[in-house]
Formats: sequence, structure tokens, C-alpha cells
Amino acid sequence: MVQAQESSPAQQASSALTPLSQEQIQESGAGSCVEPPPLVRWQDYHGKFQKIAGTFARRLERKSVHARHYKPGAILCTLEPKDKFILFVHDTVDPVTFINVAYNAGIGQAENSDPTFGQGASGYGKRFGAGFADQSSSQFFKDFAYPTIFSEDPRYYRLAEGGRGKRLVHAAVHVFIAHREDGTHVFNFSEWLGTSSAVALSNVYHPDNKRGFSPAAQQVGYSMLADSGFDILREFWPEIARKLKLPFRGQHELSSQGSDSPHK
Repeated sequence: MVQAQESSPAQQASSALTPLSQEQIQESGAGSCVEPPPLVRWQDYHGKFQKIAGTFARRLERKSVHARHYKPGAILCTLEPKDKFILFVHDTVDPVTFINVAYNAGIGQAENSDPTFGQGASGYGKRFGAGFADQSSSQFFKDFAYPTIFSEDPRYYRLAEGGRGKRLVHAAVHVFIAHREDGTHVFNFSEWLGTSSAVALSNVYHPDNKRGFSPAAQQVGYSMLADSGFDILREFWPEIARKLKLPFRGQHELSSQGSDSPHK
């Protein structure tokens, strides 16, 4: 599968041979840059619930990068517009997306939200379609459209070192602070404008949505909290993967750190 961090077939072939704990140093027009290790497939884990664990972790890792492995004078390899579009496509067609949409459609059916949609199979289908449109538009604006316009990197830069409190704050403020393609910090325009645009667009196909600033601000706030929660999970996922003995990105680095520790 083509990964969002990869930008050519040649790089894909090279990544397939790269250990999970290593980055690739590539030459670009601006000099050398660090290519993150490849995503881990669910097939790489041979324990119980391998498909579930792999599918869930892949969604987290797809938008996570490990900034502390930068080499002197190198920055993270830039996502080209086509890579951002691929990122949007992968997030949209991810199995977790369909599971989430199906679950929310069921809850909406039970609570009779959007009553204009009605009940029965037809009502559920309309709720599912509207929910999928919500997810797709949100990912389009936040993964591709606004990151391209503002030259932002839509991925989360994992700190992975320091105290838990520091890392927690680092993850929580990502909804406000993002990275440019050159590695510098910038206000997270993609998060705020992307979420606001998706909420505004949803009024077109959610006929029963409450209109006005207050309901829209409430929806934006809920979305921000959810995205912040996922960023926190991305920050601490390497430790979780290590505890569960899952071979996902970050586990090998933590294991090697533990074995090299003078206190061991």
C-alpha cells in the first residue's frame, strides 16, 4: 500500500527493506531530509486480534512522525500536495472510518437525530451517507486542502521524550500549533479552518442541523476535543505498543533504550 510519507515507487521499495527503527536520509533540492520509517502492516503482528490491532494502529501511525530522530542539518521530508491527497484518501477509506460512521449512524437512528431522514433501512442509509460525508469533508480540508494552501504538514510530530506532563501538553496544544513543511512552527490553520469548513458544509445535507454561530461553535469544539484526544494517543502509542508487545513504529526504539539504560 502506498503510504502518505512516501513520494515515489522507488522510495516504497526502499522503505520495504528498511528496519522499523530506522529513518531514511534522502537528498532533496533543499538538502538532506529524514524519511520516517514505513508504516507497519497488520500482517507484521502474529498475535491475537492481529487485524484489529494492526488496523487501529495504522490509522494512528499514518499521521504520526518522530521528530527527535532528526539528523544534524536535516529536516523531515516534505509532503508534496500529491502525498497530502494520498493521506486524505487513506484516512477516508480506512476501515476505522467506516466502523465509526456505521456506529454513529446506529446511534443517530436510535436517538432519531436528523428526523427528516426517517427510520428503517432507508433512514439508516441516509444517516450513514451523511456521516461518511462528514468524515470525508473533514479529512479533505484538514489533510489536503488547507495544508496545501498554508504549506503545513498535517501530521502530528511526536515528542516521545521528557516527562509525561510535558508530552501531554505537547500533544494537547497541537490543535493550536502545527509545523510548516520546513519544520518551523505555525498556528494550526488547517485544524481550525478545516473543522469550521466541514461543519458549515454539513448544514447542506443535514436538514435538521441547528443553524447559527452557537451550534456551529459547539460542533467545532467537540471536534477539537476529539482531535486532541487522538493526538495524545499518538504521543503515547509507542509505550502502549511496547506494553502490548506489538511491532509498531516506536516500539523498537523504546526497547533498545531500555536495554541500553545504565539502570538495567
